[in-house]
Amino acid sequence: MESCLNTEKDVDKVLAKFSNYKRQYESSLQQLEDQLNSLKSELLQLPSEEPIGKHQAMLTQYNKKIKTVGQKMSASHKELHGSVSRIGKTIDKNFDADCSSVIPAPFCPDPQHEKLLNQAICEHYFRQGQMLVAEDISKEARLDIGDEWKRPFVEINEVLLSLMERNLEPALEWADRNQSSLREKGSSLGFLLHRLKFIETLKIGRAAQNEAIIYSRKFQAYAHEHSKEIQTLMGALLYARQGLANSPYSTLLNEQNWDEICAVFARDSCAVLGLPANSPLLASFTAGCTALPALIAIKSVIEQRQCTGVLNDKDELPIDIDLSASQRYHSVFACPILRQQTTESNPPMRLVCGHVISRDALHKLITGSKVKCPYCPTVQAPNSARRVFF
Repeated sequence: MESCLNTEKDVDKVLAKFSNYKRQYESSLQQLEDQLNSLKSELLQLPSEEPIGKHQAMLTQYNKKIKTVGQKMSASHKELHGSVSRIGKTIDKNFDADCSSVIPAPFCPDPQHEKLLNQAICEHYFRQGQMLVAEDISKEARLDIGDEWKRPFVEINEVLLSLMERNLEPALEWADRNQSSLREKGSSLGFLLHRLKFIETLKIGRAAQNEAIIYSRKFQAYAHEHSKEIQTLMGALLYARQGLANSPYSTLLNEQNWDEICAVFARDSCAVLGLPANSPLLASFTAGCTALPALIAIKSVIEQRQCTGVLNDKDELPIDIDLSASQRYHSVFACPILRQQTTESNPPMRLVCGHVISRDALHKLITGSKVKCPYCPTVQAPNSARRVFF
């Protein structure tokens, strides 16, 4: 991210120089044009029999000025070339052209992995609503993607598009159709949609007051979970005649309600359909961008010290990568003895006393046929330890 920011700063500087050059260029040309028009007017006003010798000095001076301005603009233009070339140097400095050496194994070692990657790419474009791109990739990769697989993505994108256009009907229809699944997931999507529909009805004013009262009956199904919100909406109903904008309930008209409903629908609809809230490809790419600078840095250290095999471990990276909370999808246990994260080949093991350590640590603590817990006096047989699944 720091590399991107450094490059962006240089690009912004060049753009600012281009803007300044354009302003100077336009200003200088305008001044020259004004002076030329003034000189032309003076020459046209001279009597036909009067010689123009006395204006020759003025013409000569004007020609010199044009030449000086042209040279000045040419010099400024050359400076822009230098600034543009420096951006290339900044990119070379901040970005490693060859990142393949930090990958410990072949990226797609077999056709099955390549197929899964292509499916992830197709799913990403389906999620983005770029159906034609996804279809082309599917054909070129020879993926067997039927209409049944594509239908959820198409439906979600159509509803999201309608929400962006301030049309609630497709979303309300989808929520009613999947009401039982939404309740199982503990989703409040249905209530939020009806709430927004009620507010939009109130915005119409006095003419829609009766319509809003009738529509409020839909809140009965959500009275147990959202009683306070419903009370607020019923209070806002009293100000339908004078308008909500000038009432204590003006916060209900916040435009962020539409952004919120789009985000909630995208999240909860994916949960109902058994899909992750975010694109797996985008999540992997984001995590990779976070980890890449640290991996490139340690790669250079490894090359300097001629340490081989450090980046060849498929189970664990040689350094810790600090990802944001949104990038953490699995429980992680670090062995308190060896201070390493457990893996499938080195899982966490629970001792009879309740303390948990890694299997490698358990084997290191075996003395004879017994294992003593490193945290309490309990002694047990090694085979009494049980694997823990998080």
